[in-house]
Amino acid sequence: MAKIKVAVLLNKTSFATIFTDEDYEELRKLGDVVHLGDGDPKNLAHSRECLAGSAACITSWGSPRMTAELLDVAPDLKLIVHAAGSIKPVVSDEVFRRGITITSGAPVLGIGVAETALGLIITSVKNVFECAQSIRETGWNGDPGVRARVRDMYKAKIGVVSAGNAGRHLLRLLSNFSVEVLLYDPTLKESDAKALGATLVDLDTLMRECDVISLHAPSLPETRHMINAYRLSLMKDNAVIINTARGAVIDEQALIEEASSGRIRACIDVTDPEPPAADNPLCRLPNVIMTPHIAGAVSNGRWALGNYALQEIRRFLEGKEAINPISEEQLAKLA
Repeated sequence: MAKIKVAVLLNKTSFATIFTDEDYEELRKLGDVVHLGDGDPKNLAHSRECLAGSAACITSWGSPRMTAELLDVAPDLKLIVHAAGSIKPVVSDEVFRRGITITSGAPVLGIGVAETALGLIITSVKNVFECAQSIRETGWNGDPGVRARVRDMYKAKIGVVSAGNAGRHLLRLLSNFSVEVLLYDPTLKESDAKALGATLVDLDTLMRECDVISLHAPSLPETRHMINAYRLSLMKDNAVIINTARGAVIDEQALIEEASSGRIRACIDVTDPEPPAADNPLCRLPNVIMTPHIAGAVSNGRWALGNYALQEIRRFLEGKEAINPISEEQLAKLA
């Protein structure tokens, strides 16, 4: 297998958070790896020097936009592997014009998001957070009302909004439970949803019928505040809404008003704006669990992105199709 030059447009700190020593050594076996070291990826001169003569390139958070000025130093560049989620910060029209394949690690990130969502679904159904607070406040037996809100997953009705990368993985995880899954995704047909183990419904039906609702829609103009005051009002008493997608998907003021009544519960990992204001009521409401945007790749989870990049480079050298190539047509529909 012939070696190629692989440029890694990450600074030293980012490189260490994405690549384990083992994966880096495997990458070096595949190609002549050049990375920025102490250089700044946003410095065009640094990135041009790193990229020059490369056949493949790895980018991630903080990498430069792949403009004509940058790409001109690598006329033989055929592959850009984005070891992060959305390619929008790095892609330009020039990438597609030159026929360069660009891939995204979004499916890798989706695994962690889906696992987090599943954990929140289970702990919400079992009312774990409220039980823990009740023990702290009133002792082991706790408040009978808290115990009355404890349920099992068996026959629970779970709603999943959007079958993107995270949503699809969550559907796979939910197939291990005896639950009924309703899915809202306007891009799918009923047969598609059935193949994913779910029943396709409209959004209002999902909001009205589900015990737990997990949001996975991208942040697009058409999804902004798709969960509004009206749709929140449709939720069952004591139902739970979980947002590990993007803060703008929910009308936050409407959520504050609905949650303040105590009628519904929420688990919120993302806000709009982010971080939330210090006096945001969601941070203090007893029926709301807030986490600081931890659903995606954090800490050791980022190493999966480095492994993904390694796999994409290997497949490229073997003449195989990329795992997750993104077309120019797809770009408009992605977050």
